Amino acid sequence: MDDMATLAINPRLLENLQAAETHHAAGDFGQMDDAAIMMELRTGNMAGFDFLIQKYRKPIIHFMYRMVRNQAVAEELAQEVFLRIYRSRETYRAEARFSTWLYRIATNLGVNYARDTKHERSASTIYLDEADSETGTTPDVADSTPGAESNLLRQERLNAIRQHVLDLPERQRMAVLMHKYEGMDYKQIGDVLKLSESATKSLLFRAYQTLREKLKGFI
Repeated sequence: MDDMATLAINPRLLENLQAAETHHAAGDFGQMDDAAIMMELRTGNMAGFDFLIQKYRKPIIHFMYRMVRNQAVAEELAQEVFLRIYRSRETYRAEARFSTWLYRIATNLGVNYARDTKHERSASTIYLDEADSETGTTPDVADSTPGAESNLLRQERLNAIRQHVLDLPERQRMAVLMHKYEGMDYKQIGDVLKLSESATKSLLFRAYQTLREKLKGFI
């Protein structure tokens, strides 16, 4: 287990494991759902773990980055997410979607880190109204602005959005990140945050209403 813990927290070792087993993992697991792959991992089939890392590592790093706003820390926390996945392999129960369980672990780690380092953080790297590099989508906290808008006004608007997103209550901030950047629906977000679907809709509604109100001078 110590060897696997080392693999789970060392990106280079992970990459070596992935390179050695990619052909096997893709062939065996490409058509299986994630819960079934976790069951394979319980039996000691490490190719299943490799496949899950390949599938989710980049999205989880991006998600953690938007929470902690530090690339190195995001990568470390992502490794911790997968370490916890590995350590939980023997007790895993497919009671919820694997992705829900995964993002719940990531959310808890990110929230704990943010709380522990709140005094050290700055509001400089959440670009909520810029197109996401992975999905190309943008949040709908305000109407898009014509290209003729001055750079100064745009920068002021970006700064305002960054600050007000950081100021959202914790659950609202997490819900917005999952909704707009991860493309998760209300049920998925609710499962991660342990809320009903209607409560999740209400949470997001309040978050976006708050942002629109705070940003009305820029709309």
